[in-house]
Amino acid sequence: MGKIFFQGTFGAYSHLAALSIEPKAEIIPCKTFDECFLKASKDKSSKIIIPESNRITGNIGIEYLVFEYRLNIYAEYYQKIEHNLLALSGTKLSEIKDIYSHSQALSQCSKFIKKNNFVEHVRADTAGSAEMVSKSKNKRIAAIASSLSAKTYGLEIIKNNIENEEGNLTRFLVMGKNILQPEFNNKKYITSFLFKLKSKPAALYQSLGGFAINGVNLTKLQSYPEKNSFDSFFFLCDLDGHIEDPKVQKSLEELGLHCQDFHVLGVFEADKLREK
Repeated sequence: MGKIFFQGTFGAYSHLAALSIEPKAEIIPCKTFDECFLKASKDKSSKIIIPESNRITGNIGIEYLVFEYRLNIYAEYYQKIEHNLLALSGTKLSEIKDIYSHSQALSQCSKFIKKNNFVEHVRADTAGSAEMVSKSKNKRIAAIASSLSAKTYGLEIIKNNIENEEGNLTRFLVMGKNILQPEFNNKKYITSFLFKLKSKPAALYQSLGGFAINGVNLTKLQSYPEKNSFDSFFFLCDLDGHIEDPKVQKSLEELGLHCQDFHVLGVFEADKLREK
């Protein structure tokens, strides 16, 4: 099955997502997102699974790596995020004073944290916070993390589902060096690409006209400054449809006339959860 790299430590939500997608693969943690992208760009037999955005707190912040490495996207996967309060076995809720987790997890559980007057501490990831609590032997501290983290580090789930809102989803992308895309048939597809426009007035407005004329739906259009620049932007874009669909091809040809850089990142089946 090959290797799948993820950012974080065992028990992270990315680890959970990797197990859901390819349970038989060799799943390997990396310290940073940069390390994940670098390893996949050097090893063609490997893949990475990367959180791209969260339904509640928005972008995770990996766009510059997508732009730099231009790995191919093979799939999207929506993971239901269920945050749990984890502590040493036998800990009572009233004993806990300090809480550790990733900044996004803390903000997604802000109501529960306020209600219990916990002191927040931001850490690099959720599972790493669980590991630290397990090593500390201190009942005053707890972590917000997955149930897989509780199992991995021998912690007790003091309270389940402490997130502010139900239905919290994180969108993960499965990426790698090899270029693969599904055959065009009657399924729902997403085509993902990046582009940088030629510098001229109303360039974005003109470049998007082809999508309107051909009736192609853009599901995502986001601009990001290029590294070390405030006046040069690239755009990441997702559209509904397969690149071999004639109307998608015509739209992208029209866009290409206005671009100084254009790159297709991938064509993949739309996750069923998009329809909900």
